This record gives sequence, C-alpha cells and structure tokens, in this order.
Amino acid sequence: MWADYSRAVPSAVSVCPEYTVEGFGDSATLADALLGLVLSGRKRATAELTEEFAARGDDLPRVGSHWIACDGTGAPRAVLRSTELRLATFDQVDAAFAFDEGEDDRSLESWRVEHEKYWVRGCAARGAVWSPEQEIVLERFTVVWPPEVAEAARTRPS
Repeated sequence: MWADYSRAVPSAVSVCPEYTVEGFGDSATLADALLGLVLSGRKRATAELTEEFAARGDDLPRVGSHWIACDGTGAPRAVLRSTELRLATFDQVDAAFAFDEGEDDRSLESWRVEHEKYWVRGCAARGAVWSPEQEIVLERFTVVWPPEVAEAARTRPS
C-alpha cells in the first residue's frame, strides 16, 4: 500500500517520508469499529496519551506524517495523513475535537466517558495509572489512499 501511494503522490512522501503502521484501539474489535468510522468519513481525529508513544518507543507524529491504518487482522486498509496536532490535558479537549473524533454520539460528554475508560484500561495494562493531567496528543487527519477510499471518505455525509 505504501509503495503504491509513494508512486502516486511522491510530493507528499518526499516532504514527509515517515509513516507508522498500526490499528486503532486496543483490540481487533475496536480497531475494526474505529476504522469503519474512518472509512465512512465520520472519524477525522484521534487522541492518544503521549506516554503511550513513549512506552512503544515511538516519536510523536508531526503534521504531514502518514499512518497506514490497519483493520483488526492487521491488514492495511488506508493511508492517513496528519493535518493538525495539539497537546492538551483531558479537561482541555473541546466539543469540536470530540465531534471530529466521530465516536459514540460525538458529544464531549461521551468522549470523556469512553476515553477515560480506554486510558484507565491501557495504563493498567502497562502497570501505570491514568490521570486527567496526563498529556494527550490530539490529532486530526485526512484519508489520502487508496483513491477510492479517500474519495468515498470525503464525499460521504458525516
């Protein structure tokens, strides 16, 4: 998938050649559900604790970087490109970001409930304790590949 995208859009790759390969969430079921929201055009943002990047040994993303989003089986399904990044704490996340993340009813209230559960679970899995004061990477993205997925995601109503 990356080779096809690189050949088709060499200017985007030459400006920002780094990419990651991963799925959303912490389970195959969640990866499939969240990827479905991306492919439908509803999800255009994601949030992750900065500590999670550090725990994996990954650098934080940068604007223009790419992400090959995989389904729950690990198969690549789409190339995403970061368009906006912001660091915030839990209480600094706003309703517009929660809406762009596209999950549940898209409200800030449901965003807070579900993300707290997710981060409590994720921190516990690596022997840490979640706190609302922890730094979060808020990332907005666009779907850039394959063309039929990128086009469909742009034209579907949210």
